[in-house]
Amino acid sequence: MSEIQLRGIQKNFGGVQVLADIDLTIEKGEFCVFIGPSGCGKSTLLRLVAGLDDPSGGDILMGGTRVNDKPPAERNVAMVFQSYALYPHMTVYENMAFGLRHLKLGEPEIDKRVRGAAEMLNLAALMDRKPGMLSGGQRQRVAIGRAIVRHPNVYLFDEPLSNLDAALRVKTRVEIAKLHREMSASMIYVTHDQVEAMTLANKIVLLRPLAGQSGVPSIAQVGHPLDLYHRPANRFVAGFIGSPSMNFFDAKLVSAGERSVTVAVGETRLEAGVAGGAGKPGDAVSVGIRPEDIEVGAGDRTGEVTHVEQLGEHAYLYLATDVSPQPIVAKVADSSARIGERVAYSMPSAKMHLFAANGDAFTRLH
Repeated sequence: MSEIQLRGIQKNFGGVQVLADIDLTIEKGEFCVFIGPSGCGKSTLLRLVAGLDDPSGGDILMGGTRVNDKPPAERNVAMVFQSYALYPHMTVYENMAFGLRHLKLGEPEIDKRVRGAAEMLNLAALMDRKPGMLSGGQRQRVAIGRAIVRHPNVYLFDEPLSNLDAALRVKTRVEIAKLHREMSASMIYVTHDQVEAMTLANKIVLLRPLAGQSGVPSIAQVGHPLDLYHRPANRFVAGFIGSPSMNFFDAKLVSAGERSVTVAVGETRLEAGVAGGAGKPGDAVSVGIRPEDIEVGAGDRTGEVTHVEQLGEHAYLYLATDVSPQPIVAKVADSSARIGERVAYSMPSAKMHLFAANGDAFTRLH
């Protein structure tokens, strides 16, 4: 499998810049997920790798070879689309074999590859059916099988599970993860679903919309899923990764030490276990804490329950407090709290995040 390098990639549509300053390396055998809000350029970046679109600037290298001018057929990539893109008049077998015949492989080799992929994807009993006789999950597996039989250097997935219901999404997600382990293949996967990104990826590339922000790179952060979750590089990453989102409070920095920072949120003082860095008293900052890190039932602060979301194994409490004009969200294992009730809570300093006025994160120490 080929290493993919993107160097200084830019993409403009007319006078609108969609992607800027993309520098990224995807290692051999890596499962890399592109994620971000709508309009950030996830699918556009995937299409650039596939050769379906041309970059406005920069270079794309596969296995050390520049491929900017190579058409998709010469890049040895296989793409699985959201819409399946199966031929309705062909059987499952014919759909999977069609591309191989186009490559002019012999029938024995075609049969071997198609039946091998069918066994891997549990499609062997469906080979004589046409797409109209299949469920959505089965059709998606046929689309994946059609990519597998080509033995490409890289597999590209463009939101492949978006058309499936919740149960099928989980099942197919597990199948894709298993496929990656068995084939040790390089895969690039585009999704807007955080669960897919967190559970599938070795590496997450979080993109942000440019929206006229001159000089701002498209990539907000690259790293292992848990790195983005626990150590976001900036406030955009902290707010995007995680559902419900991280709680944020506007604050002023009171004091900054090597291992702790004190901030003022109105009349309230909060301590964050982060390195003070270049922060100085009076700086405008924002404090963040994830819902699961707020400890409900103990502490010297209280909040009024304004809403409760019961989700079975856990619940979310929305609390009106003196630290934010908006309710803060706390995750609890089980709660009998009722709307209008006041509950005690605390926000441990070791769990706090701190962001400078420009959005950059202070270094967490825990």
